[in-house]
Amino acid sequence: MSQFWKPTLTYLQYAQVCARAVRNSLKEEARVVAVRRDEQGLKYAKWENGKQGDLKNTLNTRTAA
Repeated sequence: MSQFWKPTLTYLQYAQVCARAVRNSLKEEARVVAVRRDEQGLKYAKWENGKQGDLKNTLNTRTAA
C-alpha cells in the first residue's frame, strides 16, 4: 500500500483523502458535524513598533471534492 501513495502523494495528502472518504460515508446528521469540523480559520494581526494592530479573521472552508 505504501508503495502506491508514496511516489504520488505525501502522507498528509493521503490522510486527507482517507478523511474525506470517511466523512462522505457518514449518515447525514453525522456528516454535517464532521464537515463543520473540517472548517479552518485564521486570525492575524499586523505588528508595528511593538504594538499589535487590529485582529483580522479569515475563514477558509475546504470543499469536499
